[in-house]
Amino acid sequence: MLEEAAPVLERTPEVLRTLLAGLPEPWIRATEGPDTWSPYDVVGHLIHGERTDWIPRAEHILAHGESVPFPPFDRFAMFEASRGRTLAELLDTFAELRAGTVRRLRELAPGPELLARRGRHPELGTVTLGQHLATWVAHDLSHIGQIVRVMARRYGSAVGPWRAYLPLLGGS
Repeated sequence: MLEEAAPVLERTPEVLRTLLAGLPEPWIRATEGPDTWSPYDVVGHLIHGERTDWIPRAEHILAHGESVPFPPFDRFAMFEASRGRTLAELLDTFAELRAGTVRRLRELAPGPELLARRGRHPELGTVTLGQHLATWVAHDLSHIGQIVRVMARRYGSAVGPWRAYLPLLGGS
């Protein structure tokens, strides 16, 4: 699993930098409506995950198993933590943090025995370290998809009849 997961995790910061760095504010602040996240918000959320979720929870599983549930994850902490920071600063912070978390993941070198270790999620109940690591990869890819979708929808009405051919805009 590590051999497949790490290359995706390592690439996420550069994918986001390539996609977002230097874009005008309307692109990075676009949302899909009230209570939805902009690309800027997503990068802040990913930073919070690097600090409090992926490796901390992996280490929690290894230290406590199912006996102690993970601390809850604040999915909205980025709104306060990112306030006043530029997207360039957030992208740099994310790249730095991700390099460290992937390095730590490689140090843990989870093989089949460790991947089978069980922990307790505060809402989902019993989970394995392997499921947690797979979720990390899927979480990155999901948020990359979210950013692309939000950006594409900025031009939803501007594309006119071509909308029918664009799945991200509701076409086929």
